Parts: sequence; structure tokens; C-alpha cells
Amino acid sequence: MFDSQKRPKHEHSIWKSNGNRRSSLISGTNMSCFTFLKVMMVLFNLAIALGGAVLLGIGIWVSVDSNSFVNLFGPLSSNVLQFVNVGYLLIAIGAVLFALGFLGCCGAQRESKCLLIMFFSIVLIIFIVEVAAAVVALVYTSVAETILEGTVTKVLKENYETNEELTKIWNHTMSEWKCCGLMNYSDFNNSAYWNKYMNYPPFCCYNSTITCTPDLAQQANITGCFPRLLSEIRSNAAVVGGVAAGICAVEIAAMAVAMYLYCHLDEK
Repeated sequence: MFDSQKRPKHEHSIWKSNGNRRSSLISGTNMSCFTFLKVMMVLFNLAIALGGAVLLGIGIWVSVDSNSFVNLFGPLSSNVLQFVNVGYLLIAIGAVLFALGFLGCCGAQRESKCLLIMFFSIVLIIFIVEVAAAVVALVYTSVAETILEGTVTKVLKENYETNEELTKIWNHTMSEWKCCGLMNYSDFNNSAYWNKYMNYPPFCCYNSTITCTPDLAQQANITGCFPRLLSEIRSNAAVVGGVAAGICAVEIAAMAVAMYLYCHLDEK
């Protein structure tokens, strides 16, 4: 009789003990997962910050000495330099990456909910902007090309021959890629070069050792550098798409980890 009365109480204590063990095990698992993700977050953002610092250095180098950049990376880099100021672009991207990596690293290391949600918000904004830019580029490709053509052609007309650095970049591009102007030889009509020499650059004719007159330029009709650049990009579309997809995947993973740490800080 005594044993039968005591047994339920004993069984209840065993069940409670097993429940406590399960809770401890789950809590320990959650803590180990939290610690692992925290360490990965710190290391990942440290790498991002270092990458941003490297881009900052390269951007400063390109801004100070663009000729060395062109000589090192070849004609494709010179084409890019014609359409965007690579130095300032790299400085801007490097500064953003360094700040973002520093923010994520400190947020994870200090377990700061404020820094983590700031990191999450900034990455989310960057992700949305990238997706929007990709959609616009795909849908309005012809519009973007028209705007770029008008902008760069104006710069070419005004600065080729008058700006020594830009002239060297264009000459290197046209020599290496066997192209003439942005779209064709007509980009030099009424340009500073035309007004000075009353003919076209030698790259616009098959024989670069003779004077490139309008008749010879029209007969040669050398392809412009912009179509060459588009062809190069399209031929490497799979690589560009793969890199873009990889960047998006990394951003999504970073946002997921930041939100996980943010949500589990109170439980810790």
C-alpha cells in the first residue's frame, strides 16, 4: 500500500528530471548554434571589411595612376575607364563594404541588437537596389545604351586630343580592340580632334600609317568600341550571372544570420 502511493510521485520526479535534461540539451544545442553563427558572422564581416579596405586602396591607386591600371588589366579596363570613373567607383564601393563589414563584425562580437538590425537593414537595401538595377538593365537595355551613348560621345568629342589622359586611354583601347570611337568614326565629327586636324584618328582606317580622310573612314567603317565591349560582356554572360547570383546568395545568408542572432540574443 505504501509503495503504491509513493510510486506516482517517484515516476513524476523521473519524468520531470528527463524533461529538464531534454530542455538542457535543446538549450545547449541552441547555444552552440548561436556561438557558431556568431563566430562565422564575425569572420565573414572581417573578410568583408578587409576586402573593402583593399578596394579603397585600388580605387586610390586608379585615381592617382590610371595608366598603370590600364597596362595591368588590358583593354577591357580601358573601356571601363571611358564609361565610369573607376577610381571613385572603387573608393565608394570599398568605403561601403568596409563600413558594412565593421558594422556586422562589431554587432556580432558585442551582441548588439542595434548594430545587428542596422546591418540587416543596410544589406536589405543593397539587395533591393541590386535587384531593381538588374530588372531595369534587362527591361530597359536599349534606353540605358542610348543614355550612355549620348553621354560618352559628348565626352569623347570634347576631350579627345584636349585631355591627355583620356586620349591615352582611348588610343590604347582603339589600338588593342581594333575599334573606332564609341559607335563608329562619326563620333569624331565636329570633335576637338576633327577641328584640329580635319580628319579622323588613324584607328578609324585600315591603314593607320596614312591620313584617315572621311572617304577612307567611311570605306573602312571600323566597328565602335561600345559594341565590342557589349560583345565581350555577352560572351561572358554566364560568368557575370553566376557572380551576381553568388553575391545575392551571400547577402541573403548574411541577412538570415543577422536576424537569427538578433532574435536569439534575448534567449541567451
